[in-house]
Amino acid sequence: MKYVSLLTALLPLLFLSTISVAGTLTCAGKVEKVALHAPDKLMLKLTSMNQPVFICSPEYKWTVPGTSYTTSAETCKVMISMLMHAKSTQADMGNVWFDGSDVPSSCSGWSSWKKANVRYFAY
Repeated sequence: MKYVSLLTALLPLLFLSTISVAGTLTCAGKVEKVALHAPDKLMLKLTSMNQPVFICSPEYKWTVPGTSYTTSAETCKVMISMLMHAKSTQADMGNVWFDGSDVPSSCSGWSSWKKANVRYFAY
């Protein structure tokens, strides 16, 4: 009986230790950079961000650790078009929601070569 109680108490801790912590961050501003980086990855940097971040691939389904959201290749191609239009017209993007394990706590906290999933934006 003691072993069952101990196992019941320790089992949730074991599972929690293997889960990656996902971040969610909302950044705003204008599109400062849109880049296509080999092999087949799109990068985005808004004026409120200190570094560009990989956000999708026009060739394959984009997944990042820490989120269940994915971005299809077709959606990525649509995002390229929308982001290029926003950049060329100097449009304010409003808010862009980023999700994933690489997402920092602030828009000025991105490290180089990080990945995120764009969950939502509208401008």
